[in-house]
Amino acid sequence: MNIPRTSFPRVVIIGGGFAGVALAKKLSKQEVQVVLLDKNNYHTFQPLLYQVSTGGLEPDSIAYPIRKILKDFPNFYFRLASVEEIDTKKNKIKTNIGNLKFDYLVVASGSKTNYFGNSEIEKHSMAMKTIPQSLNLRSLILENFEDALLTSDLNERNALMNFVIVGGGPTGVELAGALAEIKKGILPKDYPDLDTRLAQIHIVQSGDCILKGMSAKASQKAEDFLEKLGVNIWTNVRVTNYDGKTVTTNTDLTFETATLVWAAGVKGATIKGLDSEDFVTHGNRIIVNEFNQIKGFEHLFAIGDIASMISEEHPHGFPMMAQPAIQQGDQLGDNLLRIIEEKPLRPFLYKDKGVMATIGRNRAVVDLKHFKFQGVFAWYVWMFVHLFFLIGFRNRMVVFVNWVYNYVRFDREARLIIRPFKRNRKF
Repeated sequence: MNIPRTSFPRVVIIGGGFAGVALAKKLSKQEVQVVLLDKNNYHTFQPLLYQVSTGGLEPDSIAYPIRKILKDFPNFYFRLASVEEIDTKKNKIKTNIGNLKFDYLVVASGSKTNYFGNSEIEKHSMAMKTIPQSLNLRSLILENFEDALLTSDLNERNALMNFVIVGGGPTGVELAGALAEIKKGILPKDYPDLDTRLAQIHIVQSGDCILKGMSAKASQKAEDFLEKLGVNIWTNVRVTNYDGKTVTTNTDLTFETATLVWAAGVKGATIKGLDSEDFVTHGNRIIVNEFNQIKGFEHLFAIGDIASMISEEHPHGFPMMAQPAIQQGDQLGDNLLRIIEEKPLRPFLYKDKGVMATIGRNRAVVDLKHFKFQGVFAWYVWMFVHLFFLIGFRNRMVVFVNWVYNYVRFDREARLIIRPFKRNRKF
């Protein structure tokens, strides 16, 4: 990999997400050599992926070059690589571009879509965890309406304009709200010769409510917002299969659709060498102690979505969101320096800064630790928080200008089919 030898301890970080970047920034000016590996050369602001999928933003607005984040820091090296295996006995990682030894290894590989073993759903549905996946979904949505113009088969046309979102968490709710606004304000202008009123948006949730991780009031208010936008919400219904045409469930409810978006869950993106039952627990996440050390090791760590720090308050680990990842990366940076200086470690203490979700313009729900609110003010808070955590001044300005323009003009300029996405349909 052409990483120079040094007298400084070498810290290798796998993953350039929220956790990996936070850790790298914490160590960047210290007397350690930091090597960050990722299969992409950019950091993705995942909370806004749904806006790329629905034409509200272009992908470069929510992506930022990893090299640029840490360009002015000494002893930092980035390599574009896919990690294939971790050799815990030899303190070495194996990648598609070569092998690398480490003194300390931090796994921050994040999460991936969890299909719960259903290969048919995995084959035919659309995920929204990465920028390429979001661009594919954007193209498919727009191509569906183009194809709906061309068919004389009423059932096929309805299926092309029928969207089923599996999962009522923040991702599913925010995507449904955005699609509903497109149906209301944009499709009638773009497709005047198509009866876009027939377009249907469904959320299918296996539990008894949407936004289950939030307060009951936030869940109910989000449901009210979505229903006013014309979104159909189906609770206590579990999707069992999708063959590219028909969605079947554990009830007698079925859907005919050309687009099923799978937002029903994620699991840890484990790596060979640390993927056995000895290390992995619920959600395919790596077991760590209160210092983020991997079970059985003092020099191997895991942070972010991949890490499961189990406690009485969090029996399945901390939520797989940006804030725990950022805080763990920052805390581990301090602890790695304490290890090098032979000082006692400090346990990780999570500061819950709240949860929020937006449901279209002027509608959002926010749950803070001591304060819960919904509506227009919540929407402004949601926008401010997301702008604040975006990396890069340019990205913040571009996103802000896009939001202002979209709000004033009720438009989404990025509804472009840049990279066509076709799949074999059964209609």
